[in-house]
Amino acid sequence: MITLEEIRERLIAAIKQSHLTQTELAKKIGVCQQAIGQYLHQNKMPALDTFANLCAVLDVDANEILGIK
Repeated sequence: MITLEEIRERLIAAIKQSHLTQTELAKKIGVCQQAIGQYLHQNKMPALDTFANLCAVLDVDANEILGIK
């Protein structure tokens, strides 16, 4: 079973591997910097459209983040 915590951990890893600052990433996907901080440091998850944009900007497959094989 896939858990929200596992998805969150993979998303955090992808953000960190991008080497983009929170501000740079926020600008690229059209959210405020605080939103990125919440994804990284709180139990917040992006909305589905924001998640899709994150995957596109980070150049990662959404299935990889979601743990779908």
